[in-house]
Parts: sequence; structure tokens; C-alpha cells
Amino acid sequence: MRAACSRSIDMAIPFPHLLHHDRSQPAAPPPTCAARSQDELKRVAAHRAVELVQSGMVLGLGTGSTAAHALDRIGDLLRCGALRDIVGIPTSEWAAARAAAAGIPLSDLNAHPVVDLSIDGADEVDPALNLVKGRGGSLLREKMVEGASRRFVVIVDESKLVPRLGASGLAVPVEVIPFGWALTLRRLRSLFEGMPGFNLKLRTASTDAKANSFDENGFEPEPFVTDNKNYIVDLFFEDGFHGDLNLISDEILRITGVVEHGMFLGLASSVIVARKDGVATMEKKLNGI
Repeated sequence: MRAACSRSIDMAIPFPHLLHHDRSQPAAPPPTCAARSQDELKRVAAHRAVELVQSGMVLGLGTGSTAAHALDRIGDLLRCGALRDIVGIPTSEWAAARAAAAGIPLSDLNAHPVVDLSIDGADEVDPALNLVKGRGGSLLREKMVEGASRRFVVIVDESKLVPRLGASGLAVPVEVIPFGWALTLRRLRSLFEGMPGFNLKLRTASTDAKANSFDENGFEPEPFVTDNKNYIVDLFFEDGFHGDLNLISDEILRITGVVEHGMFLGLASSVIVARKDGVATMEKKLNGI
């Protein structure tokens, strides 16, 4: 049985690829790392992030399979007394239920408009630590909570590292209001018209953002509905976004009917990357350094 009250993780090997070398932890032998499953590496990365949590903090609680490890770990530390007086701000109904089950006290942004630390996963991370998030459908609440955070730590596995946002070929989500969604979709299509390999679709309850095939049989399934009772239009790009991401962001948000998009620009403080040969941290560059 693992020792839930230990604040340190049981494996951490830094990488040579422009990653922050953490000298506070001795390196574990490479054979041990190689034997770890991808989910186990995610767990170790999540535990590394939880080491940043201190008693009395207001925490942004992420959504998804990687964030789940962090929620469970925080719950363990609360139960054994290693952490006290934590308040969690969940980024989705799923996160609220998972955190409650782990014994984490919950609140909201109305009561706590400043969050000390948020820990969450991401769907894509570019070299500047810009993110794509929201393939699970929680982008709006995630961006609200993580945008209100003094520090936002992202946990990913190496498959989420991309040369530019959208380059994975998977969805870049845009949350839209249900009223007139087809008009909003047409305006989004017009915005990216002419871009090679571009396509988009309304996300449905029977598919997810990892499926970029387009059903042509005339069947009309129910739309996917977010926690905020909105719809999601998924954008697909052959080679990702080229150009000024802030300008592209502004153009998307200027479309009436768009609530928010899944590009998280400049929000991440650091990214903890789980790879087959270990775990390391990418730090946000300050002032171009």
C-alpha cells in the first residue's frame, strides 16, 4: 500500500530538451521509468504538481483523466493531515463530483475571485506554452478559473506537445450558444475559408473531439451540451494555426454567438510533461529569456 502522507513523488527524471532541471529530487534509474505505463507517468506528473499545493490555498481543480490523479492526491493529503484548509474551485461538474468524492471542500469564483494555484491537463501544448483545451467540453469554466489563477500548472503526456496549436489534427473547440448555432458555424467556416485542410462540425453527444470523421448518412444526432447548456463547434486544421494567435483569437471572439474558444494563450505558468523516460518541467519564459 502506498504511503499517502508522503509529500514527495516516487519518480522524477528531468529531460535535456530545454526543460527545467529539478535538482531537488534525485534521479530514479531509467529502467524503472521505462517500465511505467502512460497512466502511471501521468500519475507521477500529477503528484509533482500537487507538491506545489500548500495549506490554506484556493485551488483551481482541473477536468480530465490526468487532473483526476491530482484530485485524488489532494484528497489523500487532506485525509492524512498533510494539507489543511484547502478550498477547491472546480472547472466542471465532473471535477466537482470527483473532488467531492475525494473529500476536497468546494466553493466558486463568486466567493473566491482570486485562485492561488490551478492544476489541469491540456490537449495541446506549443513551444511557447500556449494550449488547446476543451476537447472534454469544459473550456469556458476552465478558462475562467485558470485565468483567475496566480499560477497555472499544466500536466500532459508527451503526445500533447505540438509545433503549433491545431497541428495534432484534432479538434480546436469553440463554445457557442444554441440559438442560431448553424449561422455561427457558417461564420466560423467563412473566417477560415481557404485554409488548406480546414473543416469544422457541430460536436454531437454520440461522438467526441478526437473523431474528425464526418458522417454523411443524413443522421442527425443530438448535439453535445456543455455544463453551461451551450454547444461546441470543433475546428480541424491540417497543419494548425499559422499567424498571430492573439489576432486569430480576437477574430473568433468577435463572431456573435461565440462564447469562448479553446486556445489558452499565455495562461500557463509551467507544464509538467510525462514521457516514457521520465517527468520534467517546461517553464514559461519571462521577457524573452
